[in-house]
Amino acid sequence: QVWLVESGGGLVQPGGSLRLSCQAAGGAFAITSMGWYRESPGKQREMVAAKTSSGITTISASVKGRFTVSRDGAANSVHLQMTNLKPEDTAVYYCHAVQKLSTEDVDYWGQGTQVTVSS
Repeated sequence: QVWLVESGGGLVQPGGSLRLSCQAAGGAFAITSMGWYRESPGKQREMVAAKTSSGITTISASVKGRFTVSRDGAANSVHLQMTNLKPEDTAVYYCHAVQKLSTEDVDYWGQGTQVTVSS
């Protein structure tokens, strides 16, 4: 079992910045990918950014150039630096991790942290 603990959400004005952090705990071995998804009212949960243990980064076109994902593999943590935030970035952000077991890949989710961009 892996637990993902998020921190760093909050209220910020348009154009501002926030940094989200996520720490994996418990049986956090063989984590192949960590990243962030977000979900806003009336919309499906969407991938924001992720980074694999081999360093491959995937980032949504909607945030490219504004958000940066970084990962500390040894510490099993992932961070999302968000700059030039826009009202449409308002959502609950969820940390996501994939654990590769011998017979399957298992997905884990954090509890979510609210990001609100508003003046």
